[in-house]
Amino acid sequence: MGHDSEVRTAAQLAGIVAVGAASGAVVGFLGWCVRGWRIKRRWVRVVTAVALTPVLLIASYVAAVTVARAQPSALPAPTGFFTVGRKLLDWTDGSRVDPLAPVPGTRRELSVWLWYPAARATGAAGPYAPGLWSQLHFPVLGPGLFEGSFGLLQGHSYDGAPAAGGKFPLVVLEPGMGLSAAYFTTIAENLASHGYLVAGITPTYSANLTVIGGRTVTSTTAGNPDDPDAVQGTRLVDLWAADARFVAAKLGGGRVVYIGHSFGGAASLQACHLDARCGGAVDLDGAQFGSVVKGGVQAPMMILGSANSCVTGFCQPANGQESEQRTIARSLLTASTGPTWRYSISGTQHFNFTVRGLLSGAAGEYVDPAGSHRRRSRADHRECVRGRIHGPCRSRHGRTTAHRSVRTLSRGAAVRAVR
Repeated sequence: MGHDSEVRTAAQLAGIVAVGAASGAVVGFLGWCVRGWRIKRRWVRVVTAVALTPVLLIASYVAAVTVARAQPSALPAPTGFFTVGRKLLDWTDGSRVDPLAPVPGTRRELSVWLWYPAARATGAAGPYAPGLWSQLHFPVLGPGLFEGSFGLLQGHSYDGAPAAGGKFPLVVLEPGMGLSAAYFTTIAENLASHGYLVAGITPTYSANLTVIGGRTVTSTTAGNPDDPDAVQGTRLVDLWAADARFVAAKLGGGRVVYIGHSFGGAASLQACHLDARCGGAVDLDGAQFGSVVKGGVQAPMMILGSANSCVTGFCQPANGQESEQRTIARSLLTASTGPTWRYSISGTQHFNFTVRGLLSGAAGEYVDPAGSHRRRSRADHRECVRGRIHGPCRSRHGRTTAHRSVRTLSRGAAVRAVR
């Protein structure tokens, strides 16, 4: 602990020094621009100023990030009664050949994180990204360049804690394309604290990184296409939906709610469409793919979008892609026969549903399309998702819009749907 504190303090001091140096450089540079420093030709000063300003701004930004990423951060605390336990498992579906595996004939292997209601816990909560999972940093210009240390990000799950007595409703959680289950720890922990067993899947060869059998596995072009078309999207959404159904069957084969973000949201709807045991599905800002678009969902369904997201079927499209997303969403809604909720949360962006804001030091701050500066937290989305299972969704900050065509499901009926 002492060593960690020393390293953290050193990093903080280095960041402070960097910020001071960058600030001093900017001040000196501006003064030099004003005084000219004996540069007599005005155009030389102007050109030099234009050339150096971006460099100094980038240096200042990097210095600020260095300070931010050295600060310890805690994920939003679960709001439920139960302590949360966690287990990391590797499962193989012997009935399926993995079409994405580099070796033909390989069976589909998955990493599954379980969050569950625990009877008790001692000691400290487990690390956010244990072992080889610490390599999860998002690859932007280099792994973890603008992200803080996972060691400074504190969750609220206790590894291997004994499970609480009783039978708990099952939630299967799928991440967005390229992401892993760990990025949705806040949602999972909160649901588990309210008495749900949450199984988070990391889709092999689609996630930027997963850990199976003590080895890291990265994504492939086939498993993680840059911008999947309808054919690619349908093929992958069927694979992910099969993953979700396999995990649900592995955990008892009873009623299940499927939840997913982005492409995982599309897969959750597809899984619910194909699974007679589905008690409900939640799509967190995911454009829809697969046969569910025309076949619909018969169980209760919620689509929760970021600001002006067209995946809800209600938006002002800014381009052809968004217009197509709106058309697809409306097809899904028309074909669905179960109760449906659609919400668009103002002031949010796509990755607000994950913990990335805490990793980057952004703390969830964005500018919404209306121009008002708001602070959106993972806690908002966590409570909104929990509300989908317990009853109508509410937002504690800003405005949550329920579309007029939405049919609502009472609290009691929603709880019965997942049992």
